[in-house]
Amino acid sequence: MNHKGTSASIVKAAETLFAEQGFTETTVRQITSRADVNLAAINYHFGSKKGLIQAVAEKFLTPLCEELGELMQQRLHAVEAGQATLDELLEMLMRALLTVNRDNVNALAVFMRLLELSYMKNQEELREFLIGRYGDKLQPFIELLRKDAAPMEDSEFFWRLHFLLGSITFTLSNFNTLYAMEKKEFHSGAEVENILHRMIPVLSAGLQARADKTYFCRL
Repeated sequence: MNHKGTSASIVKAAETLFAEQGFTETTVRQITSRADVNLAAINYHFGSKKGLIQAVAEKFLTPLCEELGELMQQRLHAVEAGQATLDELLEMLMRALLTVNRDNVNALAVFMRLLELSYMKNQEELREFLIGRYGDKLQPFIELLRKDAAPMEDSEFFWRLHFLLGSITFTLSNFNTLYAMEKKEFHSGAEVENILHRMIPVLSAGLQARADKTYFCRL
């Protein structure tokens, strides 16, 4: 196997295990065993497990940002389109997630686990990598969300944005459990595409809700 083939094999094995088990739970030995390479291969190609995690992150986040950017451009150039609404912007995000997931069945699971990992207190290096690599690419989308959200301070929008990310992360990270609960309760279960679209009005309402500066005083 050539160097490129070995690298691709490691990434493929890693993304599958990360999707199944999570980043912290997956060991280097499990990855090399699945990829059928020796332990030194990860250090040679990626420097460390952290470098491999970044490579897996790039494999999903790069096409996600590209797809989201393309959808935004299409909307921008639509005849008499006007300013994109929050519902439309969130629809773009969901469509981009689904498109990436159709290209790779591990995409949503890896993406959600990556978000979970990035919020851990000892993952500052990963957060800096994600912000440095993708912050500028996602900024136009975030600015459009900000423009159509309710008037609020920047600090309030910061929290609303992370509430949004947290809601998506929780729902998709626990999708199988929620699916089983719904099926038991209502004898039917929604597909992931349907769930993503059903989240839009809830997330949109959260961003459109008026910021009340007095609620802390009432606690």
